[in-house]
Amino acid sequence: MKLEQARFLQIVDSAPLVAVDLVIRNNCGRILLGKRSNRPAQGSWFVPGGRIRKNERIADTIGRVSGDELGVKLTAGDGELLGVYQHLYQDNFCGADAVNTHYVVLAYSYSLSEGVALRPDGQHAEMKWWPMHQLLRHSEVHEYTKAYFRQSAP
Repeated sequence: MKLEQARFLQIVDSAPLVAVDLVIRNNCGRILLGKRSNRPAQGSWFVPGGRIRKNERIADTIGRVSGDELGVKLTAGDGELLGVYQHLYQDNFCGADAVNTHYVVLAYSYSLSEGVALRPDGQHAEMKWWPMHQLLRHSEVHEYTKAYFRQSAP
């Protein structure tokens, strides 16, 4: 069931959202990022991810989000939980004034071979494989994405 925009904005204004982020590496150690077309974090490079829907199991969210955003359906058993993170944004999905967005994010790590064909969705202007050292220094890579790699950076 899809919520109408006004009702969903009320929820965003009142409660944290729970989401999964997919930290995907290829066999060369590069990390997949998408340039976000939507809010929050619009225009930033970010790992793929999405909200967990009411009554949706985490494993089902991972499959739905990866299928929708990448065209490749990942399974929960193939990933590894990196940790739980908080993302706080001063804006929201529709740009309404004075409504921030608070996410509690379960970040999962995955490996994909370099030759896997990806089919990004409309949420991303483009998708790109990044070397970790480059993404950590790039000003357009969002700080919340960089946080996934800072503890493991050489």
